[in-house]
Amino acid sequence: MTAHASRTAIVTGGAKRIGGAISRALVADGWHVLIHCNASRAEAEALAAELGNASVVAVDLADPDAAETIMAACAGLPPARLLVNSASRFVYDRIEDFSTAEFDTHMAVNLRAPALLTRAFAAALPDTLDDPALVVNLLDAKLASLNPDYFTYTLSKIGFEGLTELTARAYAPRLRCVGIAPAVTLVSGPQSRENFDAVHALNPLQRGVSVDDIIVALRFCIATPTYNAQTIVLDGGQRLLGLPRDVAHMVDY
Repeated sequence: MTAHASRTAIVTGGAKRIGGAISRALVADGWHVLIHCNASRAEAEALAAELGNASVVAVDLADPDAAETIMAACAGLPPARLLVNSASRFVYDRIEDFSTAEFDTHMAVNLRAPALLTRAFAAALPDTLDDPALVVNLLDAKLASLNPDYFTYTLSKIGFEGLTELTARAYAPRLRCVGIAPAVTLVSGPQSRENFDAVHALNPLQRGVSVDDIIVALRFCIATPTYNAQTIVLDGGQRLLGLPRDVAHMVDY
């Protein structure tokens, strides 16, 4: 039996892609995983059935009540001690043309939802714990070297990075809060496979970030009880290049 047996991990966006890989890894490590999804209910239920030690909650993170819906789904499960805020909205816009609707949706999903969920998660913890609970926020390596592409998405992630430190300050010693900030890992948004292959390893190491790298970083965060209020950047040193645009725009789509 692992050290995480009889504990629940909540993974937002946990049905597929990076979130799905995180769900798989955590179940393999002994956690019960509450897989959050929105439109991917079928994929979430199939994954939960495959993994066994998992359950599903479906709610749109843009809904102000989403955090309470997710925490209510923890009723009857082992105590929730890990929250991975993995879900993210990722839509292209620029400062020259962003819409108020897209601005508000990015902020609602990428910033307000994890803030509310972190607050609800912390409120459900007992007053004293032998080991602090943990929140892991999936950020973006572009925060280490900003460029103006994906304008409202980037603003939401800047706020999310600030939330990570504020949460760590507010809830210690019962709760740790850390970030993992990967560079482009999977084909995303309007990007073609050809574009992804051309830019994935655009960094000094000439090696692209993999989902397995994110899992290794996550396991480090879980296993290191003194790691707090910091972010692991996984970019192969890409920030040293000072790219003027998002990596996907360094070659034609």
